[in-house]
Amino acid sequence: MVSVMRRQRWSQMDEPARVALCARGLADIFDPALRTSIAELVEDVRTRGDVAVCDALARFDGVDVEPDGLRVAPDEVAAANVSSAVDAALDDAIAHCRAFNEQVLERLEDWSFEPEPGLRVGERVTPITSAGLFVPSGKASYPSVAYQLGVPATVAGVPRIVLVVPPVPGGGGAVDPAVLVVCRKLGIADVFRVNGPAGLAALGFGTDSIPRVRKIVGPGSPAVTCAQIEMQRHGTATMMLLGPTESLVIADGAADPVRLAADLLIEAEHGTDSSVVLVTTSTELADATDAELARQLADLPAVRGDAARASLGANGGCVLVDDLTAAVAVANRYAPEHLQVAVADAAVDDVVDGLVNAGEILVGQDTPFSAANYVIGCPASLPTSGFAEVSSGVTVETFLKRTAVARADARALARMAPTITALADHEGFPAHAAALRRRADGFS
Repeated sequence: MVSVMRRQRWSQMDEPARVALCARGLADIFDPALRTSIAELVEDVRTRGDVAVCDALARFDGVDVEPDGLRVAPDEVAAANVSSAVDAALDDAIAHCRAFNEQVLERLEDWSFEPEPGLRVGERVTPITSAGLFVPSGKASYPSVAYQLGVPATVAGVPRIVLVVPPVPGGGGAVDPAVLVVCRKLGIADVFRVNGPAGLAALGFGTDSIPRVRKIVGPGSPAVTCAQIEMQRHGTATMMLLGPTESLVIADGAADPVRLAADLLIEAEHGTDSSVVLVTTSTELADATDAELARQLADLPAVRGDAARASLGANGGCVLVDDLTAAVAVANRYAPEHLQVAVADAAVDDVVDGLVNAGEILVGQDTPFSAANYVIGCPASLPTSGFAEVSSGVTVETFLKRTAVARADARALARMAPTITALADHEGFPAHAAALRRRADGFS
């Protein structure tokens, strides 16, 4: 049998091999040649605005659009149509996503408390002023990304939401109608057909056609991710990092290899730059899953099959571990975007409790990645390339900011005065201290 999964044993891997397994995606994103070309494109958009955006569409997408055609017209959004099955699916998915984010919002309300008599401190939670949502296109159609980004932004109450999406390949400039249906359902009126990196630059700088926003969110190719990083240099907030996709499954001998193979293929079919890892205690399960992967791959179109083989081969594969404690350690070091736990019921709680670095944790083989990607409601735009160690998925919180609020009375200020003056004197800021001493002297 030809193995689909590259197979390694963690205890026998040296440190360079472990680093290589966990370093997925970063080399492409931070490739010097890519960074140079993206920086040049960004500067072109900054300088020439809409004309540069149109040139990028012609160059990279083969679509000729004049500046006045960048905006998707309201009648085009209104006329967008999908099948009744897809329309119902979008309603179902949006409802779940909205319910999840409304619950998140309830837990982010304003708060305050009194740490000492006469002093009250707390925070106000308010939406950011504007957000740009990037919905990818090219490898596939992604209306799911449109609502995964659009619902949290609308629940947050962002006053200006701008969505950019590349045209459908070979569609003569048309935008995927399912994305437009999502925009219509969410009330997003500012929609533009643009190439990814050029569109992100346009959002960050603003052009005659495309409004400037303060934060850009959305997954994409290494070029898109590189453009987001480049725009941080120009004062635009972005997320780190959202793509290429990846998943990791922790499984023991109790897992069903048929369902396990099916779930491994979910993220593996995205692209040849995706990474999928199975971490298991069972050689027998690895063998059975490999055989099942070979069978199930035969059902995929060639382009998806090629992607899956790369994702499970050179980019990822099977890592054998001695026990579930080691499996948890591997998962935490890998810090995957998507993580599924497929272990015996008696071991579930210990495994889940030990997991601290993951964009999402899906428990059990009745919670596949595709369910979370589309309808469960948890965030599906998640940090990749190990950034799950330090950041979170896109929720309503992504589109909110916190402002500290404090109020002291004279009694509390008098109590704090010695601390303030001592620290101000030590740091060499006389005006800091004088503001307190003059109060004590009656501002004489």
